[in-house]
Amino acid sequence: MTELAEPKRARGRPKKTENERDDGNRRQALISAAAELFHRKGYDATSTREIAARVSMQPGSPFYHFGNKQDLLLAVMVEGMKQATERQRTACGMLSTQQTDRDRLRVLIRNQFDVLLGPDSDFIPVMLYEWRSLNDAQRQTITQIKDDYEAAWTPVLQALHDSGQLQAPVGLARLMIFGALNWAVQWYAPPSPSRAGQKSRRASLDELTEAALALFLRDTP
Repeated sequence: MTELAEPKRARGRPKKTENERDDGNRRQALISAAAELFHRKGYDATSTREIAARVSMQPGSPFYHFGNKQDLLLAVMVEGMKQATERQRTACGMLSTQQTDRDRLRVLIRNQFDVLLGPDSDFIPVMLYEWRSLNDAQRQTITQIKDDYEAAWTPVLQALHDSGQLQAPVGLARLMIFGALNWAVQWYAPPSPSRAGQKSRRASLDELTEAALALFLRDTP
């Protein structure tokens, strides 16, 4: 009797199933949903069941991507800092060599307000509100990413200090500036739609930026 030859195996890695191909998107969807719910309701008041339901997953599905809810919180913060860093890099990359150090600080401040208060701005407020919910190792991870992000401000602040426009010591000024900007998530309300030609009394992000510059810097002597 003639033996049937075994079917030839396709070279390379086996094709992924539809669910496997979508794993990255599903993970990102979980992170985005968690950011929104953690921001709106708080970390402790949000369950993984709610997060899964928001993206039409089974209640246990988040644990396929994250070990526990705390790991998901860390992922939200890492994603927020990743986005903030990329936005900052893009904004600074558009500056020309003719622009002043004051212009450079303006761009950094405006970007920070956009990260905190603009579209898709759930991530960083979660980091500010829920920092204590991380364990020590997770805090170290976020601290390193945050320090790298803030490091881009140091040469600009140093140049402004050297020119006399920034009078406080650079390290202390950086801490106080970020403290002031980040606190805006507690009180800021975007401009409301104006009525029949009336201008909204609420400040725009551009107006906040100019107010911050006036607060932090003095005119060149």
